Amino acid sequence: MTTTEQRQIRVLIAKPGLDGHDRGAKVVARALRDSGMEVIYTGIRQTPEMIAEAALQEDVDVVGLSILSGAHMELFPRVVEALKARGVSDVVLFAGGIIPEEDVAALRALGFRGIFRPGASTQEIVEFVRASVEPRE
Repeated sequence: MTTTEQRQIRVLIAKPGLDGHDRGAKVVARALRDSGMEVIYTGIRQTPEMIAEAALQEDVDVVGLSILSGAHMELFPRVVEALKARGVSDVVLFAGGIIPEEDVAALRALGFRGIFRPGASTQEIVEFVRASVEPRE
């Protein structure tokens, strides 16, 4: 494939747990889509296993988790484990939502390369994803 024929970056946006607020996730999904990426949005109230299975089935390059409920330190490690259990180890992970500064280091240690807290712009997220994903054929 030539550079112009490389396949689109595939991004899964997911809302783990019982958090029913998805406006931010939808805004991010749209911004990524509008920038030329293929976006799969799982919807609200997803289990870690459902998210990992969707990532596997959709062959995504990136998994973005959105959370406002405060349960990120319980749910995000479970998503990472569910991904590993399915052999999905080559995806870029990022997180967004209400994530206190004191939790950022622990999330980075889990493998989250991008953490977008309140006030992050969609352009910042788009640029992060583009910079983090090497084109695949």
